[in-house]
Amino acid sequence: MLRKSIRAQHGEVKGPSVVKSPRAKLFAGLPNALFGVLYYAGVLAVTWLAHARIFFILAEAVALFAAGTSVYLAYSLLFVTKRECPYCWTAHAVNWSLALILPWLV
Repeated sequence: MLRKSIRAQHGEVKGPSVVKSPRAKLFAGLPNALFGVLYYAGVLAVTWLAHARIFFILAEAVALFAAGTSVYLAYSLLFVTKRECPYCWTAHAVNWSLALILPWLV
């Protein structure tokens, strides 16, 4: 999705797409997919490398924020943009799952 977002910025995506909607860039005008890549890499790093409790608590706070953002974006997919996006739904499911699973790692 990040690659598609970049292609859309260059006008290389034909037809309608969720990456062309205003909701594809919620924070600081950067693609949501970029934040997803950074978020998933961060969660991976914390779960594999970090051993201090504070890192897991911060990861859970970020996971809850990501899950909340996913609720907003899922609502947007269903009722505002009304577009199909299996990648989006997969990311939402992963975000919601991480928000539920991360507390058990603490």
